[in-house]
Amino acid sequence: MSSRTILLVEDNPSDVALTRRALERSHVANDVVVTEDGQDALDYLFCERAYASRNPCEQPAIVLLDLKLPKLDGFEVLRRLRADDRTRRLPVVVLTSSGEEQDVAASYDLGVNSYMRKPVDFSQFAAAIQQLGLYWLILNEPPPAARSK
Repeated sequence: MSSRTILLVEDNPSDVALTRRALERSHVANDVVVTEDGQDALDYLFCERAYASRNPCEQPAIVLLDLKLPKLDGFEVLRRLRADDRTRRLPVVVLTSSGEEQDVAASYDLGVNSYMRKPVDFSQFAAAIQQLGLYWLILNEPPPAARSK
């Protein structure tokens, strides 16, 4: 699989651990970078503050984005990603426990590539992560890299 990173934007340590375990179980070898709030995710993606030395040309292969986050919620993160030429095409999958119809609709209205509700059962969650990894990291043809401003 690609050596590009997966950005997991998740504030719940248990969900971070479950996602990491499901990725490992699915033999997804990509490095996983975790940010615990929306502002930290934007800082990572736009190489600001603590991530100022990160190479802006090395964007993650995919962003797994929770909606309910401290500081900036997932909707605001998605809004800002889609408003910037550098991240407009970055694949983003909402990975959340919310099955609320308005959350699904708002996510797609803001340009999410996919919306995945976290299954409660770990084996179902691991299978869903395996399919996610297969599609987004192997089968999907990524968009051309955007030029940095």
